[in-house]
Amino acid sequence: MDMVKVKVNGIEVEVPANGTVLDAARVAGINIPTLCYLKDINEIGACRLCLVEVTGARGLVTSCVYPVTEGMEIFTNTEKVKAARKMNLELVLSAHNKQCLSCVRSTTCELQKLCNEYGVDENYFHSDDRTFEIDDSSVSIIRDNSKCILCRRCVAACNKLQGIGAIGAVNRGYDAMIESPNALKLADTSCINCGQCIVACPTGALYEKDDTAAVFAAINDPTKHVAICAAPSVRATIGECFGYEPGTDVEGQMVAAMKRLGFDGVYDMNFTADLTIMEEAHEFIGRVQNGGALPMITSCSPGWVKYCEHYFPEMTENLSTCKSPQQMFGAIYKAYFAKKMGIDPKDVVFVSAIPCTAKKFEVSRPGQDVEGVPGVDYAITTRELARMIDAAGIDFRALKDEKFDSPVDIGSGAGVIFGATGGVMEAALRTAAEVILGKPLEKVDFEAVRGTEGIKFASYKLGDLELNVAVASGTANASKLLKGVQDGTYKVDFIEIMGCPGGCVNGGGQPYQPASVRNSVDLKAKRAAVLYNADKKMDLRKSHENSIIKAIYEDFLGEPNSHKAHELLHTHYIKRGL
Repeated sequence: MDMVKVKVNGIEVEVPANGTVLDAARVAGINIPTLCYLKDINEIGACRLCLVEVTGARGLVTSCVYPVTEGMEIFTNTEKVKAARKMNLELVLSAHNKQCLSCVRSTTCELQKLCNEYGVDENYFHSDDRTFEIDDSSVSIIRDNSKCILCRRCVAACNKLQGIGAIGAVNRGYDAMIESPNALKLADTSCINCGQCIVACPTGALYEKDDTAAVFAAINDPTKHVAICAAPSVRATIGECFGYEPGTDVEGQMVAAMKRLGFDGVYDMNFTADLTIMEEAHEFIGRVQNGGALPMITSCSPGWVKYCEHYFPEMTENLSTCKSPQQMFGAIYKAYFAKKMGIDPKDVVFVSAIPCTAKKFEVSRPGQDVEGVPGVDYAITTRELARMIDAAGIDFRALKDEKFDSPVDIGSGAGVIFGATGGVMEAALRTAAEVILGKPLEKVDFEAVRGTEGIKFASYKLGDLELNVAVASGTANASKLLKGVQDGTYKVDFIEIMGCPGGCVNGGGQPYQPASVRNSVDLKAKRAAVLYNADKKMDLRKSHENSIIKAIYEDFLGEPNSHKAHELLHTHYIKRGL
């Protein structure tokens, strides 16, 4: 790689010849503020916060797009630079709803942080008098254009990461705004509720519908039995809401916090990740043996499922009919465990703590009810769970580790890795391979399907069966993979797709991280490492060896893919189209 030497505030550094001034500053250990910049997906120089002085340039330049040249001298902190940044922030505020105390992003807002750092006068310019109607039509996502700063990070996430385009910039100049095509409400578009726009947004212009008040009300209702289960990836990320570094496993503290919130049962969704594998692996084997629709595609990610319904409706026949672990837990809890405890399912309020805003949509999907009541009543994101913990005055960092409640406190390592891209495939392979081969595996690690690449392929020889598998994360990558399957480029039997890039660990309901972190830290890899490390340490690493799963089949379900299992644990899909 060709390198060039430049000076940043007098410090000489070497950077790639195709790099930018922003890259050079970071090599020098200097942080240049940005609002619109997101590495690789939104490099447009629109916010004008990254202005710097450069020798030979006429005026200030935007460092995120300005290329470096040999011998260049860069100055990031001059009075001229600071004054320009401050004025640009004040201009942004002139068209911004400044009700910061009641904003969901207060203290995590990137605009708020920069205004504090630069000592901005929020009323320096006359405030905009425009009003915007809040779009709360979606079951998952709320859009408030009064908080939008036109950075277009949400647009880039929707277009480039997900390949959807449910939102975009319209009009010019003063009238510019972000909205859906033809001014549609978000619920009337092909939005898949993934929430990648939310985690990309630097302000409170996009946020999830908050169900915390309803959950608190249920907890305080003495006539209700309120239980919660936590998805595998939440334990790998919720610590970030309380000041822990990304990649910190806080499972025990998370459980302790949820118990202090007053839930009647606190459970591990790893249990139904194992149950999902039992159903899904046997469904796949059945399709192979009986000529079913192949390739079979996983159905755990509701964002991906809705994307398939909109963009590849002809391939909904390829989707596994299995409900997601979230929905399986609600179904089993209300139809089996509640009755064993002598509780009427109508008196059970079941909550899931999940990394995903699309799970809120999944709760309301047809085919999810159990005996006339919803399988899951509320899906709250990692962020919502953290807000509940804060609202209850719980000192998360002071908590000692506690364990999940029985009788469903056993989950395998296969269930743990569900939260990372490739994890569902690996978990399914651990079970399917042993069923097909009829003997234990010598090695349970299927490392070829691991990693954060957008699309991965692997082949395995299982007796007489040559099994070709593929893994994709992010719906833009899913589109590439499925088009390749349809035109014959890719010959695969089994596909795992997760709606969000990197899988659930990078879901739209995960903790906010500023662009300064997202641009320099591989959050997907750090968070996924928590799950793989936990799996590696566990004695139980295969779903079909989970003793509670075995007991439920013996006592209630019969066998995987039985009539009873299909009634409770399987679902159907809708060919939505565009």
